[in-house]
Amino acid sequence: MLSSRLRWGLILLLCCLPWLAAAAEVRAELDRSTVQLGETVTLNLKVEGGSVGTPDLSVLANDFDVLGTSSNSAISIVNGKRTSEFTYGIALRPKHAGRLTIPAIALAGGSTEPVELEVTAPGNAPDNQAATAGKDLFVEATATPRNAYVGQQMSFVVRLYFAASLSNGAMDEPQADGAELSKLGDDSNYQAERGGRRYNVIERRYALIPQRPGHIQVGPVAFQGELIDMADPNSFFGSTHAVSAASPAVSIDVRAVPAGAGKTTWLPARALSLAMEGQPEQGQIRAGQPLNLTMTVQATGLPYESLPALSLPPIDGATVYPDKPVNGTRVDGMWLAGRRQQSFAVVPSKPGELVIPATTLTWWNVQTDKAEVASVPERRYTVLPAVGAPATAAAAPEATVTSAATGTAASTTPWRRIALGSIGLWLLTVGWWLSRRVKPAPRVARTDQAPANERERRAAFLAAARGSDASAQAHALLAWAQVERAGLTNLSALAEALDAAPQREAIQALQKRLYASDGAAPSGDQLAAAFRDGFQWRVASAPPAAASGLPPLYPFKLD
Repeated sequence: MLSSRLRWGLILLLCCLPWLAAAAEVRAELDRSTVQLGETVTLNLKVEGGSVGTPDLSVLANDFDVLGTSSNSAISIVNGKRTSEFTYGIALRPKHAGRLTIPAIALAGGSTEPVELEVTAPGNAPDNQAATAGKDLFVEATATPRNAYVGQQMSFVVRLYFAASLSNGAMDEPQADGAELSKLGDDSNYQAERGGRRYNVIERRYALIPQRPGHIQVGPVAFQGELIDMADPNSFFGSTHAVSAASPAVSIDVRAVPAGAGKTTWLPARALSLAMEGQPEQGQIRAGQPLNLTMTVQATGLPYESLPALSLPPIDGATVYPDKPVNGTRVDGMWLAGRRQQSFAVVPSKPGELVIPATTLTWWNVQTDKAEVASVPERRYTVLPAVGAPATAAAAPEATVTSAATGTAASTTPWRRIALGSIGLWLLTVGWWLSRRVKPAPRVARTDQAPANERERRAAFLAAARGSDASAQAHALLAWAQVERAGLTNLSALAEALDAAPQREAIQALQKRLYASDGAAPSGDQLAAAFRDGFQWRVASAPPAAASGLPPLYPFKLD
């Protein structure tokens, strides 16, 4: 008979087996989305985690010749989290022109999504194909599209063709007066056929963004290097000879901002989206409790610097506290993909209806050549009185803002404030006495405590500072400080740990108001201003050397 502990262990293992056997995440990426017939393209199968086997490539036989495969793996550690990625590369040569679909491929227990590839006929090669026929090495440069608007990202591609092996070489960076150029990703390597001759190709991509309307010219891109001649009978390893080549200049016509774009921010993009996330989307919330919202705008064909900063307008009956924005630009094939994200803590100050206005953003779709509008719809919430607030609070012209950390309402009579202050002082004294004698028990989360998130606790304190409940202000301030210094047990300990005199003075004033018999209302603006930029902690000094238990070597004093 199995023991009870072993039996439960086996049951737990059986429950985990489906999770352990879960398929790894697999995705398929092409190094180029458009090729000419006769050129090669690399299909990369990328696996995140999981075991990796050998994919079945027979599904590619109808449209492609498989020229070879390669593999590599990479391990990265970010913020202590270890991730691994395995890449399986497949060199393909299309068999015919047209829009070809690479079907799903099974690998590592997962399966990729189908990927499309545009294959053009050889006759669609650049205009200088005749001039480069028969050369051992030449350089081409193309811009897509050839006509663009000011601020619109274009794709500028430089290709180096060489028929023999290269010993070394260097290629200049493209230059253009009136345009910005930035490199996109790593170089691509493949093979192509020109004039019946096969070449190795190194492709380099750039994002080109015109800065002014009119005619702009991208100058020639030059290459200098050495080719290896393996046919030299006088050299065992083959001789080398210097070679050089340059691409023809590329002309671009840049159009001004169209009249139909209006007077809003000029955003020429291939795609743009605007979204707002947060819980709940509609429904009921309580006064004093922060509502967390996150707004995101992302565009294909624009860096994040070109996107407008996100904000919320002033909201009646609430205070908006923006968080630090999260911005970035990634490379999506031949295009830049910019993204801005901004989080907000919206703290309602009184019961009633809270309206988050609709947000709209006008942009120009360069693919359809017309203006479009991205929008976030209006949100409406019913704000309930704070927990513990009197029933008549909804009818009062100014509702008391209650701290999310304590959920208590401001008292309306002096004797209640005195009683609460006395109880709070007694509890703090007892807590200090116990902390000196008993090892503190593990902290247990309670539903009436402040949120664990530092941003929410900061918002809760600022909301309490706007009210008139000194006890709520003290609890919210201490709860916020405990996120950074968990060992703090009262306001006095917090004051001792701070280095800034204004913050210590603000705590001293708060303690006087907390236990004052006259029940004076706290100065919320001064209290909030003292801690608006966070806590200024005192730098801990080196501890004194431990005293030796031995008597002094010379216990007497010399005259």
